[in-house]
Amino acid sequence: MDWTLFLTYLAACGAAAATGALIQPGDWYDSLQKPSWTPPRWAFPVVWTTLYILMSYAAMRVAGKESASQAMAFWALQIALNTLWTPVFFGLRRMRAAMAVMVCLWLAVAATTWSFLGIDLVAGLLFVPYLIWVSIAGALNFTVARLNPRSA
Repeated sequence: MDWTLFLTYLAACGAAAATGALIQPGDWYDSLQKPSWTPPRWAFPVVWTTLYILMSYAAMRVAGKESASQAMAFWALQIALNTLWTPVFFGLRRMRAAMAVMVCLWLAVAATTWSFLGIDLVAGLLFVPYLIWVSIAGALNFTVARLNPRSA
């Protein structure tokens, strides 16, 4: 395992995580109607920490492989979009704009997963939980916006 490379990718994930730490959901989000299947608040840091570790390990596995440049470009795109979503949704309180970011994020995560699968099966499989979580997050974003049209 290349710890330097892993920690570099983990640092990129840390930038995305920092937006979640700096921009808290707060009273505005608490006041919104949410579906019954909304995960409990404690689940988000647990899930994201796990996903960031898996994403970093997957990136480390793929980065040094031949023909990995497009896959790593997808990885960079998805982490940039991941970093953007929280400020748009919670900071600006623009749920529809956040949904547009989420669609782009989902596509970037799917592209990364597909690309990683073609290069390193383990790395691709490590991205599957992230794709599932982003699917849930997208459904939650959409549903909260639909349930709160005046706030969207």
